[in-house]
Amino acid sequence: MARASTSSAEPLRDFCREILKQEAVLRQGGGKAGLERQRKLGRLPARERIAQLLDKDSQFFEIGLWAAHKMYQEWGNIVAAGVVAGIGNVSGVPCMIIANDATVKAGAFFPATCKKLLRAQRIAFESALPIIYLVDSAGVFLPMQDEIFPDEDDFGRIFRNNSVISAAGIPQFAAIMGNCVAGGAYLPVLCDKILMTEGSGLYLAGPSLVKAAIGQIIDQEELGGAKMHAEISGTVDFYEKTDESCLKRLRSLVSLLPEAKGATTKIDNKNFRPAKVPDVLYDLVSLDGQKNYDTRNLLASVVDANSLDEYKADYGKTLVTTYARIAGRPVGIVASQRLQVRTKKEGIQMGGVIYSDSADKAARFVMDCNQDSLPIIFFQDVTGFMVGRDAEQSGIIRSGAKLVNAVSNCIVPKITVVVGGSFGAGNYALCGKAYDPRFLVAWPSARYAVMGAAQASDTVFSILARARERGDKKASHEELDELRKKVKASYEEQTDIRYGAARGWIDAIIQPHETRETLIQLLGYVSRPMPKAHFHTGVIQV
Repeated sequence: MARASTSSAEPLRDFCREILKQEAVLRQGGGKAGLERQRKLGRLPARERIAQLLDKDSQFFEIGLWAAHKMYQEWGNIVAAGVVAGIGNVSGVPCMIIANDATVKAGAFFPATCKKLLRAQRIAFESALPIIYLVDSAGVFLPMQDEIFPDEDDFGRIFRNNSVISAAGIPQFAAIMGNCVAGGAYLPVLCDKILMTEGSGLYLAGPSLVKAAIGQIIDQEELGGAKMHAEISGTVDFYEKTDESCLKRLRSLVSLLPEAKGATTKIDNKNFRPAKVPDVLYDLVSLDGQKNYDTRNLLASVVDANSLDEYKADYGKTLVTTYARIAGRPVGIVASQRLQVRTKKEGIQMGGVIYSDSADKAARFVMDCNQDSLPIIFFQDVTGFMVGRDAEQSGIIRSGAKLVNAVSNCIVPKITVVVGGSFGAGNYALCGKAYDPRFLVAWPSARYAVMGAAQASDTVFSILARARERGDKKASHEELDELRKKVKASYEEQTDIRYGAARGWIDAIIQPHETRETLIQLLGYVSRPMPKAHFHTGVIQV
C-alpha cells in the first residue's frame, strides 16, 4: 500500500497536534486564578482529586471534555461545562467518576453541564458501573435558570436518575468536598454513601437566602457544615478532615464491592491479623454484664487490623455501624455500644440502649449492605429500646419499626453474636432468632429475656405481691421477701444462655477468644451462592 504523501499527511498531523494542545488547555479548567482560589480554601482541584482516587496504573477515559465549548461566551469560558467526567479503575473496580470543577464559575450548572452529567449517568446505568460523585458546586447558574431547571432532560432529571440507578442496585458514592447547595443537595443524599470534608457546606438555602426568606441569621457551619451533618442531622455517613483523607476513604469503600480486586470469597487467615489479641476480650466484658466497654475494642480483636470504616460515627452512637474485613472478607457490622455517650442532638445516652437516631442509622446501614451484597454481622449486648416521654416523642416506635423492617427483608447473609444482654425488642432489631440469621452464636456471658432479671423480678414480684394482698391472708414481710428471691432465681435461671441453648434459641455457645475463628468458618459457609432475590421493604412510616 502506498504511503500518503507528506503534503497530505502533515496538515492532519498538525491539526491533531493542535487538538491535543487545546485539550491540554481545557484540562487546566478555570486557569491559574481558579486553581489558586481552590488551594487557598485547602481544597484540591477536580483533576487532582480524580488522580488521587484512581489506581496508579489506571487509564481515565474522559467523557465530554469539549462540552460547552464556545457556547456561553457572554458569561465567560465555561470549560468542559464545569464538570469532569470519565471512567477509570478505583480499587480495581471500573467506576464512572463525575467531579464538579469549582475553578469554573464555582462549579455552577449550565444547560450543557446537565446534559453532560445525564450522559455520564446513562453510560454508567447501561454498563452497570458504580458512580462516584465528587461534589463541589454552587448549584444552578441563576441567570440561565429557565434553561436548566424545568424540563425532562434538565437539572431535576439528575436526581430522578440517582433514585432509579440506586433501585437497580448500582452503587453510588458522593463526596461533598466544597459547596453543595439548593436542589443540588439532593444528589448526595440520594446516593448510597455520603462523605463530607471539613469546611464544606450542604444546605437547601445558604445563609444569605435564609436571612432573606425567614430573617434568621446563621453561619454556614451551623446551618449546613460537615460537623453539623455528622453529629446532629445524621445526613453524612463519613466526616473527613481533608480532601486526601476523603479520597482515601472512598477507595476503601469501593474496595468492599464484590468485584473489587481486594474482595475475595476465599477465607485466608494467614495473611490477616486483628489489631488486638483475642484474650483481651476477657478483660473487656464482664460475666455479669455490668461493666461498660467500648465495642470498638471488642471489634479490634475480631476484624482485620486497620479495616474498620465506621459509618455515621458521630450519629446514633449507641449502635456502632461499620464496614470491615475478617480474614480479607468484606462485611458489614452492627454492634451494641456499651459506653455512655454524649450526642449534640440528644445529650447523654445510656450504653446498650437503642435510641431513635441509632435505630435510624442502623436501618440505613442494613439497606446499604444489601445494596453492596455484604454479609452483616450483628453483635448484641442490648438492654432494649429507650422508653419514656422524650423517647416516644422522638418517634422511637417508628424508628424501631424501620430497623425491624430492614432486618426482616434483608437478603444478604446475617450472622448474630450475642455477647451480653439480648433483651426485649433489642433482640428483634439486632437480628434475633426470629429474624433468620444464617447462624446465631453466643458467649457464655449472654443473657436472653424480655427484660433484665432485676427489672423483671421486681415487676413480677409487684404483681404477685398485690395479688396476695388482695387475698384473705395478708403476706408477712418475710414471706414477701422470700417470694422476691424465688421470682428472681427463676428469672435468672431462664436468662442463663444454657437455658436458651437447650431450646434452640442459639446455634452454639462459643468462647470469646474463638469469636474471630468461628466467624471465619461461618463466613466460608455463607459465601455459597444464594437464591436470587431482590431487596425491598414494606411500608415504612415517615
